[in-house]
Amino acid sequence: MKRGDPDRGTVLLIVTSRGKHWACLERRLGIDGFYRWQVAGPGESAGSNEVQEFLRKQARFDEDSWAIELDIAQPERFIAETTSSG
Repeated sequence: MKRGDPDRGTVLLIVTSRGKHWACLERRLGIDGFYRWQVAGPGESAGSNEVQEFLRKQARFDEDSWAIELDIAQPERFIAETTSSG
């Protein structure tokens, strides 16, 4: 959806299933020095306008950000597994 600098910038996953928005995940650096995926931005009930506005705001703060859309079969499971800290 949006390409940033190849060596830096925020990475966002826009998770959809059959074109329906489920979540936005952001890769964030924790205080322990490890990266983790966290839910950020519009939630499951968001429309495409809300998602696009979220991406515009993110781009204003980080011009090097990446936004990658994943259209997957089991978004609930993917989100749970990706954001779990264990």
